[in-house]
Amino acid sequence: MLQQIKVASSSNVSNVAGAISNIMRNQSFLEVSTVGAGSLNQAIKAIAIARGFLTPSGIEIYVMPSFKEITIDGKEKTAIKLRIEKK
Repeated sequence: MLQQIKVASSSNVSNVAGAISNIMRNQSFLEVSTVGAGSLNQAIKAIAIARGFLTPSGIEIYVMPSFKEITIDGKEKTAIKLRIEKK
């Protein structure tokens, strides 16, 4: 099952990093969705922190960004999807 996390510009970076770390300890991939520059910024910071949490235990992760069309309140928006995988 594909785990998904949605990150907003108001998301707590430490909480998102913890969620990413916990999922990546147990699964081989995860999808993080963002809409807008603020949420992308929070997601990237969280991934960097999560990498710091995971690396000492021998887990290396990498990110593959892509675009994804989504509907929010009846309007089409372009989201950035960050697929995180273990090396």
